[in-house]
Amino acid sequence: MAENAQADVKKLSFERAIEELESIVKRLEDGKVPLEESVSIYERGEALKRRCEELLRQAEARVDKITTDASGQPTGTEPLDVQ
Repeated sequence: MAENAQADVKKLSFERAIEELESIVKRLEDGKVPLEESVSIYERGEALKRRCEELLRQAEARVDKITTDASGQPTGTEPLDVQ
């Protein structure tokens, strides 16, 4: 994939990247794309997948869990354990 296409992917929002990735998957599943184009859009799909994963990791790092005391009053936040 061309370097400028990779730079383009790095600027996409999560929503835009996932939308484009879904479009690529649909086109590949339809099976009506010529081989050369299939390889090209598959490579772009891989870049989009990496971008979505990167944005999700960033979002998870920012999410905090609200901590409360025995009476249920908020006392602060701590990192959310998503495992």
